[in-house]
Amino acid sequence: MSTRILGVDPGLTRCGVGAVERRQGRALHLLDVDVIRTAADADLADRLLTISEQLDHWIQRIQPDAVAIEAVFAQHNVRSVTGTAQVAGLVMVAARRAGISVTVHTPSEVKAAVTGHGRAPKEQVQEMVRRILSLATRPQPADAADALALAITHAWRAHAGGRVSGAGPQTAAQQAWARAEAGARARRGKSPAARRR
Repeated sequence: MSTRILGVDPGLTRCGVGAVERRQGRALHLLDVDVIRTAADADLADRLLTISEQLDHWIQRIQPDAVAIEAVFAQHNVRSVTGTAQVAGLVMVAARRAGISVTVHTPSEVKAAVTGHGRAPKEQVQEMVRRILSLATRPQPADAADALALAITHAWRAHAGGRVSGAGPQTAAQQAWARAEAGARARRGKSPAARRR
């Protein structure tokens, strides 16, 4: 039995979309990857409509079992983070409208999953995505690689926790992700006073 995951790296100018399929065990295969682009000088409503239509097209074509998106964090550029949040909302609506579950992953979680280090640079993420999916070249641009990394992270979540029947041994990256996730859960369970010590 196979599982298809659509990863989306939300962005108003460049929205990365990448789909992978997990077959028997931990093997992952690339289905497709691209970047949805909109012109920075175009009307905001038109840009959001373009992205929404493209997301619907991807969901209809790929028929994913799950959608994974990157968490939106506040940045110095309020306009940029607002656009990213708007696109993330579009992704959630498109997925739920199609009856598909949506999961949000943090950037550090994704980096830990594919590289074993939560602060890995983008180049390392791109290279590990290339290796994991057995690609000839690194996915370009970074938005495309990030979308695939999100899909990979989601595909490995259950496997890293040992909840996938018939799954083979974990890779080093999967083991590192499991340790990082366990550490994050432990930190969330501590009181603010305990975390300050």
